[in-house]
Amino acid sequence: MTENHDIQPHAQRDVGLAFWVTGFVLLILMPLLNVIPPEDSWLHLSDFSLNRFGKFLAFAILAIGLDLIWGYTGILSLGQGVFFGLGAYCMGMHLMLTIGKESVYGSELPDFMVWNQVKELPFFWKPFYSFPLALFGAILVPTLFALVFGFLAFRSRIKGVYFAIITQALALVAWLVFNRNETNLGGTNGLTDFKQLLGFRLSEPGTQRALYVVTVLCLGGAYLLCRWIIRSRAGKVLIAVRDSEQRVVFSGYTPANYKLFVFVTAAALAGLAGMLYVPQVGIITPAQIGVLPSLEMVIWVAVGGRGTLAGAVLGAVSVNLGRSVLTNYFPELWPFILGGLFVAVVLLFPDGLIGILRNLKEQVRVRKPVVVAEGETLT
Repeated sequence: MTENHDIQPHAQRDVGLAFWVTGFVLLILMPLLNVIPPEDSWLHLSDFSLNRFGKFLAFAILAIGLDLIWGYTGILSLGQGVFFGLGAYCMGMHLMLTIGKESVYGSELPDFMVWNQVKELPFFWKPFYSFPLALFGAILVPTLFALVFGFLAFRSRIKGVYFAIITQALALVAWLVFNRNETNLGGTNGLTDFKQLLGFRLSEPGTQRALYVVTVLCLGGAYLLCRWIIRSRAGKVLIAVRDSEQRVVFSGYTPANYKLFVFVTAAALAGLAGMLYVPQVGIITPAQIGVLPSLEMVIWVAVGGRGTLAGAVLGAVSVNLGRSVLTNYFPELWPFILGGLFVAVVLLFPDGLIGILRNLKEQVRVRKPVVVAEGETLT
């Protein structure tokens, strides 16, 4: 269920080719299809479809980080939705503050604060008037939170199922806190009704197209960063921690430091994903950062194939695309479909979609005729 890091030259070429082909399709081809007038070609990609795919790619950034900590290090975190939510709320707060006089009540305060009779903007909102600080905060806040939480957890030698349980508890606590009106973060309704970003209207197709391109670039950067990590010396230690932590200790390493590093990296990527998600979707609520969303994120990686960065991307996109389609027809059945999908992955194809594709590739390779002499072949 893991990548072979002693990759053969032809396999390296395959990975590199797949990366550049995928990048061309996502970064060049899809935006071009979007600008084609719908009346001129059946190849036209609607604004809605491009925007929806941008949301899926934001989820893929989070999935890569989760795969880094779960697939490569063996640490199952059921609280990645918290870090996603922290990044999303940081950007959402900036977008709320840019509404200004365009709000329903014409107040500088967000509408929900007017409803709750808040007279003055809370102090922790004020830095988010600045767009650079909002970008910085969307990465820094989840990173610092993960640093403190991870330090306490790993130094206490909490691991395995116990770590999964406390991260799930963290997601539940975050959901409860963000639901409260007293936190001045929108309560159950969250943050929504965003108007503009850097002076550009979010409702304009050009703005959404630009956000999509930025998301693709960030996804490519996240993939390359994680690939560099797992192919580095530290990456080999992470894999060793997953396979036999006790041997790592005997070798003179401190597993807690490496666990903390990868946990914080995954949290930063989740914050980046949340930051990119909010302006494309237009809303962030506590419902998107609780226990159930965090469990779904694990399923994305499992379906794609954990221990394979490409599998994390494929899983995040395919599961969310399936959700988008199926909930139009069977909205009440989606939780059962998602649960059945996870059971099927565990029992039938534990290596995920990437494993299926690899098996098909191997079968094709085996069936190729091999020339052994002039005029003779072996099959």
